[in-house]
Amino acid sequence: MCTTDGVRIPLIAVADTDEIACTQGETVRVLFVTDNFPPETNAAASRVYERALYWVEAGHGVTVITCQPNFPFGKPYDGYRNRWLQVEQVNGIRVVRVKSYMAPNEGRIRRTLDFISFGISATVFGSFESRPDVVVATSPQFFSAIAGWLLSVVKRRPFVFELGDLWPASIKAVGVCRDGAALRAIEAVELFLYRRSAAVIALTEAFKKDLVGRSIPEEKVHVVRNGADLKRFRPQPRDERLADDLGLSGKFVVGYIGTHGMAHGMDKLLDLIESLEDRPDIRFLFVGAGAAKAKMVRDAEIRGLDNVVFVDSQPKTRIARYWSLCDVALVPLADRPVFSTVIPSKLFETMAMGVPVLFFGPRGEASSIVEDEGTGVVVAPPTVPVAAASLRRFADDPAFHGSMAAAALEASRSHSRALQAQQVLEVLSNAVEPHAGTAEAGRSERAMGFADDADAIHGEV
Repeated sequence: MCTTDGVRIPLIAVADTDEIACTQGETVRVLFVTDNFPPETNAAASRVYERALYWVEAGHGVTVITCQPNFPFGKPYDGYRNRWLQVEQVNGIRVVRVKSYMAPNEGRIRRTLDFISFGISATVFGSFESRPDVVVATSPQFFSAIAGWLLSVVKRRPFVFELGDLWPASIKAVGVCRDGAALRAIEAVELFLYRRSAAVIALTEAFKKDLVGRSIPEEKVHVVRNGADLKRFRPQPRDERLADDLGLSGKFVVGYIGTHGMAHGMDKLLDLIESLEDRPDIRFLFVGAGAAKAKMVRDAEIRGLDNVVFVDSQPKTRIARYWSLCDVALVPLADRPVFSTVIPSKLFETMAMGVPVLFFGPRGEASSIVEDEGTGVVVAPPTVPVAAASLRRFADDPAFHGSMAAAALEASRSHSRALQAQQVLEVLSNAVEPHAGTAEAGRSERAMGFADDADAIHGEV
């Protein structure tokens, strides 16, 4: 464990150094701008942190510019204060935390001020950082991307845009922003950033298709899907003590672990839970926080639902314990066209845990993964009676459940965080090469010998 300013952040085990080739002179210095970073536990925080661990283990230099951890509550985590500047070393990663206006993950105006303030602080304080080889910024926090591009101009280095969401299309879809001059202005800046970037890393094929359809050169857009850390997420026995504490002992548990947001169609899930009240052996478990959580808990109480358990957001180190309680993972998305382009990161965590999925959302890239890999059941469009019938079959047919659990575990091998880290670093290295002048061909193959011990992990099952 690494202790930093009173907060314990776990050291993720990576491959032994003799498994990672790193030739002196071939390292890449990365300056990464992200609004979220551990101890926050959302998808962007985990993605950036876990990949960076592989990079620093391979000898590359990583500096992350982020804010004080506050998502989704809008107040600093224990051990942190909203200082103007705080520098940490977290497992080899230089983490520069800057001051921002903090707001809970709800509402529009205060959240926008949160994003803007971080973008300004990141640009100002990032300007004083050492000159990197490449500047990267991740969305959906749009103003992080603006800060990344501005820093690339200041540092005279290539800018790589990691596209985690089609923003602002996604916020328009959930009603946060309407058509108008403001939305058109944001879309104009969005396209400007894509065009000015040396490369765009898209988390889904659908994102790439959208960009190419808007005249972004196809060769500039590289698809690197999300993944899971196979060292942290792996099959494990049910945590019986935790199950007993939550009243889930002996139950067939349908779990949702992650952000309870407007993009996840949480309203229909209560109808699904209510439709299975006649099955005392089936329980629902919801772990996390978000803009839709309070309303969901309140509505469940109004309906008198006693077959669902709500748990607050948990540290990343405890998430696998909660997945161990789950017999089926619920992966919902709001039934809107823009969300057909999204692949929820929890889909890959459940694969690694060997937990089959009930996908409940629009047909698209996520549903295709579930169907193509045979890792669960797709209910698209999301229809409560069909989903309820599927859950009944999961609970009543062990062979059906077991075959999909095995398929999920097998599929996880091609969605590992180590593989993702290697693919992203290759994009970054190629973005650097035209600017470096002395970079040798083939550097990425020699400098990126990552391993995630997938064979050893799955050999234990």
